[in-house]
Amino acid sequence: MRNPEQPETYPRRVLLVACGLTPQIVTETLYALAVAREPRFVPTEVHLVTTREGAQRARLSLLSEEPGWFHRFCRDYNLHGIRLDEKAIHVLEGVDGEPLSDIRTVEENARTADIITELVRQLTQDDDAALHVSIAGGRKTMGFYLGYALSLFGRPQDRLSHVLVSPPFESHPEFFYPTPRSRVIYTGPPDVRPLDAAEAQVTLAEIPFVRLRHGLPKDLLEGRATFLEVVQAAQRAVGPPELKIALRQRRASFGGIELSLPPAELAFLSWFAR
Repeated sequence: MRNPEQPETYPRRVLLVACGLTPQIVTETLYALAVAREPRFVPTEVHLVTTREGAQRARLSLLSEEPGWFHRFCRDYNLHGIRLDEKAIHVLEGVDGEPLSDIRTVEENARTADIITELVRQLTQDDDAALHVSIAGGRKTMGFYLGYALSLFGRPQDRLSHVLVSPPFESHPEFFYPTPRSRVIYTGPPDVRPLDAAEAQVTLAEIPFVRLRHGLPKDLLEGRATFLEVVQAAQRAVGPPELKIALRQRRASFGGIELSLPPAELAFLSWFAR
């Protein structure tokens, strides 16, 4: 039996990243996990959840021939077997099925919540997998829903984190990770000056979270459900128990679940309740 205190020992190790307009967050998180951290957590696969423009930037910056920062990172640190391709870039979609360019309306927020909830549910189904979720990139809405979804579906081996990058490298468009050899980049105007990417500091801040998975019904763990449905199920599991009996209607409800009962069973339940 695997030790959930050692997620790095699981055969399938998944990194899920909220990614906005700064694809650097992917390689920064990979550096923090697979290079700087002890023990190292080297993902076997990387997934991104992002908007339409975020997906385009990720493809061009990370997966292209040039600059191809993901492939360059793996070569620089001699990391093999990490899968990141276009199929692993999950683009948020509106109710019409079109990719979202941003998350602004109530409907787009609800749709984002449902997509992220389903993605996290799927990635936590495999008992031989450990999931690491980074909320460092993208809209605050995306980070919130990712963290909340992991709280709903997360298992003991799953983790949540944020990466911190030392200034002035943070959000620098030419910085993607601390390089093993000197690499000079320049700050923007008006104070243009050279920086060495090898001197940057990237720190992983792990975030504790409450795991509510044990209280969810089996059908929600195994089948598609909306964010609201899963939250309501979790609330029923952790909330105070409540039993309602409507004698005239011959109905009873417990935790929001309603039942129609024959008279004898309803009377028996009422007697116990009293």
